[in-house]
Amino acid sequence: MTVDFWMPLAVLASSLVTGLVIFFLSDKSQSARTWLNIGGATLKLCGVVYMVWWTFAGREFEARFALALGFDFLIRVDLLSLLFVTLSSVLWLITTIYAIGYLEGAPHRTRFFGFFSLCVTASTGVALAGNLITFFIFYEFLTLVTYPLVVHRGTEESLRAGRTYLWYTITGGTVLFVGVVWVHVLTGPADFIHSGALAALGPEHHATLRIIFAILICGLGVKAALVPLHGWLPVAMVAPAPVSALLHAVAVVKAGAFGIVRVVYDVFGVQFAEGLGVLRPLAVIAAITIIYGSMRALVQDDLKRRLAYSTVSQLSYITLGVATLGVLATTGSLVHLIHQGIMKITLFFCAGNIAETLGLHKISQMNGIGRRMPLTMGAFTAAALGMIGLPPLAGFISKWYLALGGIQAGHPWIVLVLIISSLLNAAYFLPILYAAWFKEPTEEWPAPTGRLETSWLLLVPPLLTAALSIAAGVWAGAGFTPAELARRIAELMYARDP
Repeated sequence: MTVDFWMPLAVLASSLVTGLVIFFLSDKSQSARTWLNIGGATLKLCGVVYMVWWTFAGREFEARFALALGFDFLIRVDLLSLLFVTLSSVLWLITTIYAIGYLEGAPHRTRFFGFFSLCVTASTGVALAGNLITFFIFYEFLTLVTYPLVVHRGTEESLRAGRTYLWYTITGGTVLFVGVVWVHVLTGPADFIHSGALAALGPEHHATLRIIFAILICGLGVKAALVPLHGWLPVAMVAPAPVSALLHAVAVVKAGAFGIVRVVYDVFGVQFAEGLGVLRPLAVIAAITIIYGSMRALVQDDLKRRLAYSTVSQLSYITLGVATLGVLATTGSLVHLIHQGIMKITLFFCAGNIAETLGLHKISQMNGIGRRMPLTMGAFTAAALGMIGLPPLAGFISKWYLALGGIQAGHPWIVLVLIISSLLNAAYFLPILYAAWFKEPTEEWPAPTGRLETSWLLLVPPLLTAALSIAAGVWAGAGFTPAELARRIAELMYARDP
């Protein structure tokens, strides 16, 4: 067994071991817990950078173990997994710093950070899974370890939200399991391959494969927040801000969207899926979700709920691109996997800063807040304008590729959906920015306790992620950016697909 075998396992273990060790600490062991969190996150990022470097140099990282009933546990690195695991490792480190500042002095920090690390382990496993059964194992593990984070506050509201979350996600997982077993019965171990593990099956199986596709998408659609399976997501906003940020940028919802990408490209094969006629209905569902989520966001006064419905909408850009045939649409889908993550985590960081520093949760309370918290609202503004799609920010790059992809595929209605969505994005983000920067404050807020508007642990993360969202757009055409990597993956998928 070589380094190529052990390295992906070490990347998984960096957060798994961190989480397990933290459970044995007391809430008073703040220094040890902080160093464990930062150390584990740094080790994971270093391991991911190592795999990125050597993958592009031609090495292959894979670890396979035989399980019962003919299943294999397979961890494997390809360009698609690198895209997701890099996002996960970078944002875990940044979110860890934020969470340390946010939860300072709060009860049950040991429990929180233990499950927090296990959550990242599950997300990493989802990214590195090399076949359907391994993906399913980590996908369900993610459900179990995020539940304690959703109910962390222990209030009746949070417990009720936790029950809703479990009902949705466990039901979705059960449906997904049916699809995974059915695929295994047809083909045996379904390793992820760009031509599609099911593409070799003959016409006599096509009706069955359409049913399997629908089952897999329904199971994944719960976490991907496709309408009408999205109901748990706005309810789960009672969780602490670091949890909300992680759920919306890296963990649960992104795992669902990433699973849809894997099913279309690596289980069915995009050309084969198009031949089965299953992509057009998926695109229509994604378009409905995009418009519906934005319309619901318009009427929310609670800031985190507005951001939650924004996630319902924005996340479906990924599914829309996946369901649209062509390199350009695929590029837009995959790059939005990254861009949505860095923009949305910025928005939730800022919402957490406002709530933690001033106790404000409602948009109607935010008049003039830009004067009290200019750096926080500056980061919020950059991310919000990116979500709207203002050039040259990250969100514009995603929408540009998706629009070109819709035209390339002969579906101009996709351009119309993107235009409507962008107008709705502007309608629910611009009033927040106008109130924050141009309206007079309606109340007097407490003065900062130091030189900064809030703790530097809360301030640095959103400033950093806002800078990343700007850089991802401004330098989208550079040699090693999310947009360039997404384009390379898209070209590879279509080059290998028959």
